[in-house]
Amino acid sequence: MSTRTYTLSLPYGEVPVTVAERGAGAPVLLLHGGAGPDSFAGFADQLAARFPVRVLTPVNPGFGGTPRPEGLDSVRKLAEVYARLLAELDLTGVTVAGNSIGGWVAAELALAAPDRVSRLLVIDGAGLVSADHPAADFASLTLDQVTEYSWANPEGHRIDLSALTDAQRAIFGGNRAALAVYGGPSMADPSLAGRLSGITADTLVVWGEADRMFTPGYGKEYAAAIRGASFRLLPGAGHLPQLETPEAVLALFAEA
Repeated sequence: MSTRTYTLSLPYGEVPVTVAERGAGAPVLLLHGGAGPDSFAGFADQLAARFPVRVLTPVNPGFGGTPRPEGLDSVRKLAEVYARLLAELDLTGVTVAGNSIGGWVAAELALAAPDRVSRLLVIDGAGLVSADHPAADFASLTLDQVTEYSWANPEGHRIDLSALTDAQRAIFGGNRAALAVYGGPSMADPSLAGRLSGITADTLVVWGEADRMFTPGYGKEYAAAIRGASFRLLPGAGHLPQLETPEAVLALFAEA
């Protein structure tokens, strides 16, 4: 694995993006959500070992102790950052997969760079406003409730903030702050559902059956909004299938 920081020029300034790279072959971009870059690290290792792919795992600016320029303050802008990254690397035919808010970024990226994104996997994505299947009110949840809502089997995944080092607590707080800036109080964009029909990439919407942050009904609405998208429900998984049922998610990358 190699790691490099790219400095990308956007209308509101220079944006440094740290990207880890594994393997060689067809390009795959993995976009993490509020759980942070570690939520895709192990899966990226498995993906690069299993298939002939070049796996790129960027750190969303503001996460993992990285800087976030003040002007980078929405998911749509974050997607523009990754569109610029793909252009910088001159990548086409890219498979983009994102989890949680990363799934929302992935969908926005497919809209922003249709000439570069050929396949899209939205894994328990955020971003929709749903009257029938409303998302959990993330801002009001305790840390323990977030764990309960996110995992099919929450035991072993609870976070004890008092057990963290000062540096770990600082990163945890920075991740939460960046998530709040990107997603806003509702973790949704009222315009998203109407724009998703513009996605041209081959799309698979993947959902953990036990996800209570964004229920499977919410996921089916996501798939219905994207023309030609397929929906796949994963038993034994909650909001983070790539961590809870990685083999099931890896199998999706083998599908044409």
